[in-house]
Amino acid sequence: MKLFRLALLCFCGFVAAEEDERLPNKCEVCKFLTVELQEALEKSGRSKEVLEVGEVLDSGKRRGKIKYNMSETRLTEALDNICEGILQYNVHAERAGSLRYAKGTSQTMSTLKNLVNKGVKVDLGMPYELWDEPSVEVSDMKKQCEKMLEEYEEVVEEWYFHHQDQRLENFLCGDHVLKTSDQECLKEVWKGDMGSEGEADEATSNSAEEERVNDNTKEEKGKSHDAEEL
Repeated sequence: MKLFRLALLCFCGFVAAEEDERLPNKCEVCKFLTVELQEALEKSGRSKEVLEVGEVLDSGKRRGKIKYNMSETRLTEALDNICEGILQYNVHAERAGSLRYAKGTSQTMSTLKNLVNKGVKVDLGMPYELWDEPSVEVSDMKKQCEKMLEEYEEVVEEWYFHHQDQRLENFLCGDHVLKTSDQECLKEVWKGDMGSEGEADEATSNSAEEERVNDNTKEEKGKSHDAEEL
């Protein structure tokens, strides 16, 4: 029983402590800004729409035409509220570096929710309905994203109109925003939940923890667990 409570305490403390002590750095902000913008542009990149531009003629039509996927309109629409997409990310505290930020439920939070579903009361210091709200880290990343976009909007436009043969991440983050010594996170690539021995161990640990929960659920129902128990 004590082992069960200790494991649960570690989970709860891990979630809370990470949010208090770890805020996204400039490299991570730039990385996910480019991820969101690239995805937005890819969604509209296959459009065959042709826009009329320039002065209006007597016929009511405009003088020139331009393909939508090469237009300023496409870029403007992609940039509109682009940093709002950051709020869809969650903190995956079991991962290292920039890989801790990803869409979808983290292993840690998934385990805690499973405990709740089994009837165990888990206290994270906030109501259960707020567990899926953007964390402190993610909210901070959104603010930094907005500031960075405002500062480097002309660089993004330069890439869009003249340098799309280069990766946006390299052009914006590598060439303009970050010093060479601050670009480490750009090399980090997610390879899946079983991408490393450490991740496999994490999954095994979570599975073992859930098995212990099954053995203790009946006895633990109705009790509340928080950081004060020990």
